[in-house]
Amino acid sequence: MSQGKRVGIVGAGNVGATVAYSLAMLGSCHEIILRDNKIDVAKGKALDMSQAASAVRSHTVVSVAEEMSDLVDCDVVVVTAGSPRLPGMSRDDLLMINAKITKEVIEGIAKYSPNAIVIMVSNPLDAMTYVALKESGFDRSRVIGMAGILDSSRMAAFIQEKLGYGGGQIRASVMGGHGDDMVPLPRYSTVAGVPLNDVLTQEEIDEIVDRTRHGGAEIVSYLKTGSAYYAPAKSTAIMVEAILKDTKQIHPCAVCLDGEYGYSDVVSGVPVMLGAKGAEKIIEVTLDEKEKAMFAQSCNSVQKLIDTLNKNKFFEGK
Repeated sequence: MSQGKRVGIVGAGNVGATVAYSLAMLGSCHEIILRDNKIDVAKGKALDMSQAASAVRSHTVVSVAEEMSDLVDCDVVVVTAGSPRLPGMSRDDLLMINAKITKEVIEGIAKYSPNAIVIMVSNPLDAMTYVALKESGFDRSRVIGMAGILDSSRMAAFIQEKLGYGGGQIRASVMGGHGDDMVPLPRYSTVAGVPLNDVLTQEEIDEIVDRTRHGGAEIVSYLKTGSAYYAPAKSTAIMVEAILKDTKQIHPCAVCLDGEYGYSDVVSGVPVMLGAKGAEKIIEVTLDEKEKAMFAQSCNSVQKLIDTLNKNKFFEGK
């Protein structure tokens, strides 16, 4: 990777813009390039963020790619472009519309930033990560979906709300697809190292698990006209930083499995080591029979989306 780190962000809506703002405030990279069909909106946000960066003495410059060809030589490209999830809309409803958008975006990334690591944020997340992988031709380590950090942070927030203490010391663990079949793992969740079942009843834990699975929909129900963006954006920025700084830290991310956990050619959320080369190592944690069954159901849900894409001959010619 070059020393002057460059991050591209495709989609300058709420999530994309907040990712850019978060990275600019941290001074995580030298340049952030926003790409959006609404060019003037992107220009306004870029100018605003550059001025905010100056206010905190950050060296980061935020610019705009008027064409995909301007999104060149990026180290990391975050893709948030797509139709938003509206009230009453399932992630599955977004499938074909966002698959077409993702295909077009990824073709541009592969052409103009062929060495980039791609972080997918568009929903339905796991299926869009699969589309991005197939369309780019990149190694699976370079196409990663953002979901596990978000879902784990939601679970941690719900644990803190239930307990009334432990803020900043809660480590929640979630695997599986980013949807109603995600796999929260209370057994691997702790408060300052104390197992969750030592501080909460099983009934309370079950309530947290259920709320975590529907965490995104809960926010949509309040916002009415859109979906969450602060937590998704911050979760994405954490991934970008881990890659740019080559931290080698473990984060739950969506990747294409190749035999891990007994699955292949399907995308699911698992713990991975993030570094300069992307998802450099997939960690296989021990699951009990109940957790295995939930993970199987989650992978099955993603497989159905992939099957739908195949039935619609989406990947023909690949």
